[in-house]
Amino acid sequence: RTVLGAGPGVPPAVPMGLLDAIGEAARRMLQGLTARDHGMRRLWEVIELVLAILRGVVRFGLAVHPQGFDAIDDYDWREWLAINGASEASLRSAFMRGIYNLCMAYEGGDEARPALSAACALRGSVRMFFGYRGTLFWRMTSGMGDVVFAPIYEVLRRRGVRFEFFHRLEHVELAAPQPGAGTRVAALHFDVQAELAGEAYEAYEPLVDVRGLPCWPSQPCWSQLRDGPALREAGWDAECWWDRTPARRRVLRADHDFDVAVLAVGLGAVAPACRELVAREPRWHDMVTRLQAVATQAFQVWMRADMRQLGWAEGPINLAGFKPPFETWSDMRHLLPEESWPEPPRSLAYFCSVLPTPAVLPDRDAADYPERRRREVHDNAAGFLDRDIGHLWPQAVAPEGGFRWEELVDPGGSVPPRGAEPREAAPGPERLATQFLTANVQPTGYYTLSLPGTSRYRISPLDSTIENLRVAGDWTESGLNTACIEGAVMSGRLAAHAIAGSPRLESIVGYDHP
Repeated sequence: RTVLGAGPGVPPAVPMGLLDAIGEAARRMLQGLTARDHGMRRLWEVIELVLAILRGVVRFGLAVHPQGFDAIDDYDWREWLAINGASEASLRSAFMRGIYNLCMAYEGGDEARPALSAACALRGSVRMFFGYRGTLFWRMTSGMGDVVFAPIYEVLRRRGVRFEFFHRLEHVELAAPQPGAGTRVAALHFDVQAELAGEAYEAYEPLVDVRGLPCWPSQPCWSQLRDGPALREAGWDAECWWDRTPARRRVLRADHDFDVAVLAVGLGAVAPACRELVAREPRWHDMVTRLQAVATQAFQVWMRADMRQLGWAEGPINLAGFKPPFETWSDMRHLLPEESWPEPPRSLAYFCSVLPTPAVLPDRDAADYPERRRREVHDNAAGFLDRDIGHLWPQAVAPEGGFRWEELVDPGGSVPPRGAEPREAAPGPERLATQFLTANVQPTGYYTLSLPGTSRYRISPLDSTIENLRVAGDWTESGLNTACIEGAVMSGRLAAHAIAGSPRLESIVGYDHP
């Protein structure tokens, strides 16, 4: 603390001079190697970035600053590192690109506009590299819906929590202003999107059994819904914001149906649902206009050959900083034993990245918008596999060039799933349509950005400006202020503390941050 904080009796020039001397010694030691050894060059880039961080901590007095790391929130991460001595080569390195990719840190989903708060990046880096438990990354043995949310759902239901699915929040109605009284929510207006199929079902059962594991399916359990087969035939999407055909509408009244509500929708859905709040409360207006969220895209491919046969000689990997439009790749082969396939694949790869995002959501009558964006993702994925994947998997490329499409496992071809009609496997690039592709363009599914200068506009779950409403989500002032599961959990625990006084603030790991 004395050195990094330039404490009493230690002029800032002393630690700065020490750091400069260390950097110069390391540069002289490695300069002969970095020109001819890519591994040593990458090592030097990381060393240089770490030294720039240490210089910045000293120069800005972050170890003792009353604002902590938030004192540098107005700077972009690369900008702040450059101020503190990072070279252009290090700032353009794959390591730095990977940080921006992992945070989806591109305004409007435009890869030409990288932007990431230096405060959030520094805090996240410190938490990740010095506060991890066991390993930097943990690999789940199934989807998050299955290994995280399904167990939580089962525990809560056993505790008596009532779940009501297929309710989409449309409007948060405020009580009329009263002299001397605070702002209050009067009612919550929902579209009920579907209803249960008669008296045979007391409550919707969302989970399905997959080899003994309760799993959260990607589609509703149609047999439990009224007119379920017809809804399925029509291609109804319960998560589609542009679907405007509710089964009915429902209103919950304050002090009758609820005492306190927790608003936990995604950031993109806040402005449409909270129109009155945004118009009446300046802080809410600032939040929805200053914070940004972007759409994302992803695809997953199951392949006949294993990774070594495809030309990847290393072990399983999480990789970021590759080429657009899909810079991030996760080798997910460990999930294959948990899946049920008539013709088992031997490799599984997930890819994701940002997706260009309009400044204003398309009108609610643009029913074809999600499918148009999904076709865009399909074309992006097809071009990426044909053009770029050979840099990672050289044996996945045909001798004449282009991706070997026959490597993709078609779940409906040759050996179809039980109960399905046999058909010919999809030919050539058409086989990509049998894989998983998604355009995450629903407003509640947008990815919240940590842009420079925006942390001050986040609303805390502890905020009681709206007397009977609390907020939760990775878009709130959670103490981490980064879009990730950790930030969302911290926010949820803060909301619980605000309502019930539990858990204690000191038990929320990372909330008391620098």
